[in-house]
Amino acid sequence: MVNAMIKKTLILWAMLQGAAYAGGSIPEQIKVPEGYSPVLTVHAKGDQIYQCSLKNGEYSWETQAPDAKLFDEQGNIVGNHTAGPVWEYKEGSRVVGRVVKKIDMAPDSAISWLLVEVVSHKGDGLFSNVSFINRINTHGGLSPSSGCDANHMGAEKRVPYTADYVFYGK
Repeated sequence: MVNAMIKKTLILWAMLQGAAYAGGSIPEQIKVPEGYSPVLTVHAKGDQIYQCSLKNGEYSWETQAPDAKLFDEQGNIVGNHTAGPVWEYKEGSRVVGRVVKKIDMAPDSAISWLLVEVVSHKGDGLFSNVSFINRINTHGGLSPSSGCDANHMGAEKRVPYTADYVFYGK
């Protein structure tokens, strides 16, 4: 009974946190469809991983995966964000998403803000009913500006980034 009350309180808190980001701060281009409400908002801190590759005769850094921890408002780790892209919550529920829309808010200093649609779920828990995710308030994470050439083919570089993720469900 106490655990159920704590869980309900945490879910309500998370919904209120999400509502703070769901208002005017999310650009129209990446807003979720009508009928969805914030379920959780977390702060991510980690790296974007890039690999030097050759395409059409040009060397460039290609995005491979994120590798980030997800934090609640108190600074506690509540999940992970990894290749897929996958978001996993501490109780084991997880979602895989695909980017639907993006907007470059600070193209010279930060990765894009995103609208992500969830394409698969695993486990029962907080993420089991999540349908959309926004990535907002990004800092860093841009691909390296140099060092990708024939001598570095296949090399990986990790670039630090932070962002906020807002998870939405019905």
